[in-house]
Amino acid sequence: MDSSLPFIIAAIAVFVVIAILLSLSGRKGGSGGNRQKGRAAIIREASHKLSVNPHNPAGLIPLGELYFTEQLWDKAYPLYDTMFTIAPAHHEIDPLIASLRQGICAIKLNKINEGMKGLLSAYKLAPNNADVNYYLGYAFFKSSVYDKAIPLLKKTLMLNPEAQDVYCILGSSLYHSKHYRDSLPYLKRALDNNPEDKESLFNMADAMQESGMADKAMKIFLHLRPDPVFGARSCLACGINHAKNGQNDKAISDYEIGLRHENIPPETLLELRYRLAQCCFATNAIAKGIASLRQIQAMNPNYKDVAALLSRYQELSQNTNLQVFLSSGTSDFVALCRKFVAAFYKRANIKIMDISVNPNFTEILADIENTRWEDTEVFRFYRTTGSIGELFLRDFHARVRDSKADKGVCVTAGTFTEEAHKFIEGRPIDLVEKQGLTKVLKQIDMSN
Repeated sequence: MDSSLPFIIAAIAVFVVIAILLSLSGRKGGSGGNRQKGRAAIIREASHKLSVNPHNPAGLIPLGELYFTEQLWDKAYPLYDTMFTIAPAHHEIDPLIASLRQGICAIKLNKINEGMKGLLSAYKLAPNNADVNYYLGYAFFKSSVYDKAIPLLKKTLMLNPEAQDVYCILGSSLYHSKHYRDSLPYLKRALDNNPEDKESLFNMADAMQESGMADKAMKIFLHLRPDPVFGARSCLACGINHAKNGQNDKAISDYEIGLRHENIPPETLLELRYRLAQCCFATNAIAKGIASLRQIQAMNPNYKDVAALLSRYQELSQNTNLQVFLSSGTSDFVALCRKFVAAFYKRANIKIMDISVNPNFTEILADIENTRWEDTEVFRFYRTTGSIGELFLRDFHARVRDSKADKGVCVTAGTFTEEAHKFIEGRPIDLVEKQGLTKVLKQIDMSN
């Protein structure tokens, strides 16, 4: 046997391998060009057919398929909209594909109402199709029809448990329909899939707040306070929580941080200023609270009870003693009540016999003596600005009688109802409403 034969065989084998590789590389190198050539041919041929007959399925189907696959929604939509319309008359067109893709293209172009037509039709044809349920559920979600979106999105997960995009939309639908606790597992799953989803994070915090998980919610709201989109609303939520816990200084800080954000939605802006004013009044920062209310009134003169609050606190800002009467601590309030008794009977000798502080009112029992008469009287002070009714006066009359006093004087920063006025007729009780209270308070000098 020739000793050179193995080398000849090996050389032939190498040449065969090289030839095969060159053949394959040549095919790969030309595939992109072929694809591009194929795309151009599809467009050219379909366009020619459609120029002759705009309803020609032989042109609509391949061109629609091409544009839909390439996600050129604005080009695919009119093609599938046409196919959706003419499908009953053309057996070549699959009615499910035409209706579903018409709806999908419309949704992608934010034409929700137009897309709803195709998707509802697709649902009648294939109620157990995962894509049909998802996109129809999404369309209802975008239309804020959450009660219809929720069952469709839940069904999507049953049909396709791997459909990760559903969790965010389903969680948001449950949240916006006020099913707060039910929304939490879906919103959490959405955040597991996309930790940067700030909207789902805010919705989850708010849902926690509404579900009694205030501590967990606060951690998220504090984290979101600097966010340019959800920061203002998060500051509002933080402030409400702090105010609810009596931490008005922290609440004021929250609201002021929120107001420093740009492009705040008008309803959030109004509520931030309104809540800020309330906390300012609670901390006796009357001027600051009034300034906030005036900003609200400039935006919306009819917002909540702003007009009434402005009237009340503008008066307070001009009457320090009225501020003390309505909002100061117990010791300052009791001292003012003692001064009131003295100012009520200017030319009499006053001897305070007893002072009683009740959660709803404060009472002073005093002996009053002047040159013409001598009485024992009970003064009851209500700090409310609302109306005092007959039942309160019955209770007060019983107190005057039990203390063997000659007379009672009932004082309020608000008013007494008509029934209350009728009740005291013929009874030894005088009523002092806001106007009379203010008149006496202006005579009192608390510096002495």
